[in-house]
Amino acid sequence: MFEFLKDKLKNWKDKIKEEFTEPEIKVKKLSEIKKKKSSKVKTSKSSKKTPKKAKKEAQQGHPIGKTIEIDKEIIEKAEIRPEENKKGFFSKLFSHKTEEQKTSEKILEDIKQEGEEIKSPEERVEELEKENQGFFERFKKKITEEKFEELFQELEMTMLQNNVAYGAVQEIKKKLSSELIGKNLSEVSIEEKLKEAISGILMNPPNLIKQIKEKLKEKSPYVIVFVGINGSGKTTSIAKVAHLLKKEKLSVCIGAADTFRAAAIEQLETHANKIGVPIIKKDYGSDPAAVGFEAIAYAKKHKLDVVLIDTAGRMNTKESLMKEMEKIIRVCNPDLKIFLGESITGNDATEQASSFNQHISIDGIILSKADVDEKGGTALSVSFVTKKPIYFLGTGQSYDDLEVFDKDKVIKSLGLE
Repeated sequence: MFEFLKDKLKNWKDKIKEEFTEPEIKVKKLSEIKKKKSSKVKTSKSSKKTPKKAKKEAQQGHPIGKTIEIDKEIIEKAEIRPEENKKGFFSKLFSHKTEEQKTSEKILEDIKQEGEEIKSPEERVEELEKENQGFFERFKKKITEEKFEELFQELEMTMLQNNVAYGAVQEIKKKLSSELIGKNLSEVSIEEKLKEAISGILMNPPNLIKQIKEKLKEKSPYVIVFVGINGSGKTTSIAKVAHLLKKEKLSVCIGAADTFRAAAIEQLETHANKIGVPIIKKDYGSDPAAVGFEAIAYAKKHKLDVVLIDTAGRMNTKESLMKEMEKIIRVCNPDLKIFLGESITGNDATEQASSFNQHISIDGIILSKADVDEKGGTALSVSFVTKKPIYFLGTGQSYDDLEVFDKDKVIKSLGLE
């Protein structure tokens, strides 16, 4: 369902990483160097380097991609060692000095003459580590507002082309900009922030079976009305819900309140017979609100748990038909109003859901034909514009092809685990 959008999101993530990933800097930590001894004594020329000169050369030798090493041996030789101070006068006088010791003393004398503070090897190493960190800090690229706008345009176009509503795109943009602008990618995870932005739009539905059983403790029957436009798959979806409820040991009847479309009653009756649930029907042209009312009365008389009421498909732009639907809602007073939309119609389904929500304040959504929807943006869109949960996704033609909506699964399908 989300493969196409998944690939597009991955391409965008890779591009922004390429733009803002720091250059690879291979630096051997000085804290590690100070734990190691120099493998060999340097030549007489190199051993005569003063610590100041060695330090200067180390600072100048910081090209990107090269390893910075500090000759700890030179630093250590320049220090006054406590154990040497403890030697007696005669031990010092008659001790044999090596060339290295003489060189160390000369280095120490030079330092004293320059008035430079004598530091321990550990202090010098720590000092150079800090300088090294400051040097490479300059190579970190932060995401500017201008660059974010430039890069987001591609993501925006991708989402719009995949049926994500403009309002939902702007909401994602708002959340991403607040998290990414002014930061570099070593500080944030682009996948995590994109995941959070999309997750904030989607919502998991309540457990329908649990919801029904809780309500049955207060009143019976539990009434669900299904609304939507022609051809959205209401009849088949109602049959799938009836099948699910029956498997959960709930008794069900169906009200055939679509008294307008030719063969609508016969089609629903065929499903009801296959599932093994009663159907309440009247002649074509009858008042659909009256059919719904009779179905509820039948359920009360026979102590049935749930009534599922079908309604005629109607365009959301037809004001007279929307008024008729409002009458059905007033008469039947349902516990749940479900909008049925097609995933593959994209922005049309979003506009329809928004319009039905304005007229009757829907409680939830079922998206049919999700198995053939290659883009997947409709789920994001209808959730955003209605602020209502998607209860199920229709994923096939059999009665068991009704999948409970799970936003974590959607996130995973988009490659944002």
